[in-house]
Amino acid sequence: MTPFDLTRSLLFCAGLAAAAGGLAQPAADALQQRYEREIAACNSGNLAAPAREACIRAAGNALDRARGGPPTAVPQPTADGRATIVAPTGATPPSSGSDAITSGDGRATIVLPADRAAPQR
Repeated sequence: MTPFDLTRSLLFCAGLAAAAGGLAQPAADALQQRYEREIAACNSGNLAAPAREACIRAAGNALDRARGGPPTAVPQPTADGRATIVAPTGATPPSSGSDAITSGDGRATIVLPADRAAPQR
């Protein structure tokens, strides 16, 4: 094999790899666009709340199946180490900061929404 043939073969393989990578992105975009269309149809106002919620779950399940399954669940300990939360890969870390307060009877920990502050004691 001459150096020219080797160079031509390498360029051909590089072109195939680039084409294969280019095909994967539009497929992912098409899946996302289909999911967004399904969600828009679910939220169009034609469905009662239970049916709308089922429609949204079905759209998410279809997207997960098309992508090869749901995200892998990963156990994540809270910052204070008192609990372990099982969440999908890439989820935000569990909270254990000032937005968590103990209930009046001490039997529960209440995590407030981000837009509310804990009441002063």
